[in-house]
Amino acid sequence: MQHLVTVPDNVPMVALLGQRDEVLRAIEGGFPAVDVHVRGNVVTLTGPSGDVSLAERLVDELAQVADAGQPLSADAVARAIAMLVAPSAERPADVLTTNILSSRGRTIRPKTVGQKHYVDAIDKSTIVFGIGPAGTGKTYLAMAKAVGALQAKQVNRIVLTRPAVEAGERLGYLPGSLSDKIDPYLRPLYDALYDMLDPESIPKLMAAGTIEVAPLAYMRGRTLNDAFIILDEAQNTSPEQMKMFLTRLGFNSQVVVTGDVTQVDLPTGTKSGLRVVQEILDDIDDVTFCRLTSADVVRHRLVGEIIDAYARWDATAAGHGDRASERPERRDHQARGERR
Repeated sequence: MQHLVTVPDNVPMVALLGQRDEVLRAIEGGFPAVDVHVRGNVVTLTGPSGDVSLAERLVDELAQVADAGQPLSADAVARAIAMLVAPSAERPADVLTTNILSSRGRTIRPKTVGQKHYVDAIDKSTIVFGIGPAGTGKTYLAMAKAVGALQAKQVNRIVLTRPAVEAGERLGYLPGSLSDKIDPYLRPLYDALYDMLDPESIPKLMAAGTIEVAPLAYMRGRTLNDAFIILDEAQNTSPEQMKMFLTRLGFNSQVVVTGDVTQVDLPTGTKSGLRVVQEILDDIDDVTFCRLTSADVVRHRLVGEIIDAYARWDATAAGHGDRASERPERRDHQARGERR
């Protein structure tokens, strides 16, 4: 079938098609069976009816994004197509035009449906858990919401914390002052902070207590009022630490807990507080669990594929764990027998 899509006059075709027709080529790449032809502000789509209908919806959604003044790219086209084919009520135009924070000449916004749901949950719930693999924007989006709340004077301060747990390595004693010792563990939080605020203002805000970055151990015994509190790398908390942290919540405060339950660095035999808390608080009102997946990864395309590959490998290893663990032992016995 053939269908003509007339782009409204207020939508600049240069923005819709992208620089050097980057967006147009991405649309053609997303629908190989559809011939896409553009003349003026009319887009002609020719091909199988199902693909043409989907491509028409895509062009309409991208036109609304361009009309809102948001830049389009091949990555945005790929994400919009994924949203259209997924069983979700969210429209790509709604997701891609949601602004979280405008800072230092750029705008931070969600790029996937999962991220949009995560951001919406932070707006609606007092305690939000963002659980998902690396690269899904859990910490970054939470930080953007915290900075936005501070700038809008919804809170008086931001408290950022994470457990000081080494990622599979024993680094030993670190030299320097106490601040020097804990800074390496908190560096990812600093990196996000410097991305969103004027670097010159951050030391002043920290000196005034408006922004506090501290290890989780420093939270005990405190009550945090009028604050936006973020606990990062929560998979490395024990159940007792998680309980201690959550009970720091004071009046007019909000908590976001982020973590990846597939990357636990705790000693063998220690339960992850992030895994346990999902069973304990799942039915409590005003507490929301947002589970992000590899589809929400916004790093290099390979990151999502790597996460999926590891998930498949873990599932296979779990199914054959007993036999796999027996094989080396049998081979070792055979080797000893041969030597004897």
